Amino acid sequence: MFIEQAYRNRRNLIAYLPFPLVFLGLMAANFMVSTEDTNTIIRNEIARYGKSMFFFSNLVPFAILMLLLFFWVKYMHRQSILSLTTSRPEIDWHRIFFSFLVWGGFSTLLIFISYQSDPESFLFNFNLRPFLALALISLTLIPFQTSFEEYLFRGYLMQGIGLVSRRKWVPLVATSVIFGLLHGANPEVEKMGYILLVYYVGTGFLLGIMTLMDDGMELSLGFHAANNITGALLVTSDWTVFQTDSVLIDKSEPSAGLEVIFPVLVIFPILLFIFSKKYQWSGWKEKLFGKIVLPPVENQNPPL
Repeated sequence: MFIEQAYRNRRNLIAYLPFPLVFLGLMAANFMVSTEDTNTIIRNEIARYGKSMFFFSNLVPFAILMLLLFFWVKYMHRQSILSLTTSRPEIDWHRIFFSFLVWGGFSTLLIFISYQSDPESFLFNFNLRPFLALALISLTLIPFQTSFEEYLFRGYLMQGIGLVSRRKWVPLVATSVIFGLLHGANPEVEKMGYILLVYYVGTGFLLGIMTLMDDGMELSLGFHAANNITGALLVTSDWTVFQTDSVLIDKSEPSAGLEVIFPVLVIFPILLFIFSKKYQWSGWKEKLFGKIVLPPVENQNPPL
């Protein structure tokens, strides 16, 4: 039912192109015109402005982009933000918070295990005042960053590609692959190699499957926010896209091996199992691979 929420937009499919094309074009142009590698740019900007200000300045544009996307959906597509978010009568905040707590707990546990198994690879970096500033920025702005990405990929593009393809697996695969490839410019990929894209694409599939099986984006919104907030607050390094005044600084030399594949093959299926039991998912084949059957378009304009 989630993709079918956008059924009125079938007459205006061309309107799905401008926003993502402009966004993707700006991302590609920024990557191509840069004369320095991403990590060098980040280090120079941090040296100039400091970690907190650099972090803040990188998150603010996502809040603006999310508002622009909402404006585009509401006034160009005449679609409500509720129907872009979920097929339920209202947004289920309990689902968002449950997903946030589950993945936040998983992430914290994995970081704790890594620290306990090899404490010499970490620098204890906790400093109250910088950390409080970081926490304020993270809790205020990271949800905008992660929500924009979710609304763009698991909402807007999932529904738009679904309207064109009429097959649910097509938007699932397309949005997951695009989502993963867009992370190719991250300094982690420069440091560890393109095998890291397996994790990013796998994360895209996890979020897409949760959205289709649950008929809404609430679980993906909670997961993505927890992932980035936990990472920003608890552990960063000098080669990641988030370089903050976190509690721990990872000083180890990164390597792309089992740690890249393990979450995709083991942890993500466990998460899907937890959510499927919690929310009693059924009909996996139909929800992930079935046809998209659209109802007749009503003559009257939908409410904004």
